[in-house]
Amino acid sequence: MRRKLLAGVAGVAAVVALAGPAAADTTGDTIVTLTVDAAGGLSITVPATANIGHGVEGSTVTGQLGPVTVLDQRGSLTPNWTASVISTDFVTGGGSSGETIPNINVLYWSGPPTATAGGGTFTPGQPTAAQQVIINVPRTAMSHTGGTGNNFATWNPTLVVNVPVGTVQGVYTGTVTHSVV
Repeated sequence: MRRKLLAGVAGVAAVVALAGPAAADTTGDTIVTLTVDAAGGLSITVPATANIGHGVEGSTVTGQLGPVTVLDQRGSLTPNWTASVISTDFVTGGGSSGETIPNINVLYWSGPPTATAGGGTFTPGQPTAAQQVIINVPRTAMSHTGGTGNNFATWNPTLVVNVPVGTVQGVYTGTVTHSVV
């Protein structure tokens, strides 16, 4: 009987030894990724045409171009951008010297933004008429720094054209180009 008891105890011990430690609760981690896409890129829209008025030789013609908008949909961590502006000469007829208003006579001021959205700082290139600049070379019209994600700014810039003495009568056409980077 003693032998059976020892054999039984030995059998239980073997089963316990083979079973190992009691099973513990376990967990498993899953690393999940997703992609947030940009809604779009960086773009600028401008009026197709503008008529800023009329004047005589030796006078100044001033008028607003209409709304200019930079839309930043890059969804960036650092959505900085700078919009610049430049002008061509204004010409009529055959574009002779009397039929040309050189772009050195074309001035611009952005004025403050008329609408903005998004974080960061929107800075006009020329907040008032006192800061107007000649746009025969690229000049900053508006810029944005700081914030994150998407943003936009709209402004209504003013163009000032000094008509030189000796300029002949006619409808003068020039191109004002806004760009953003």
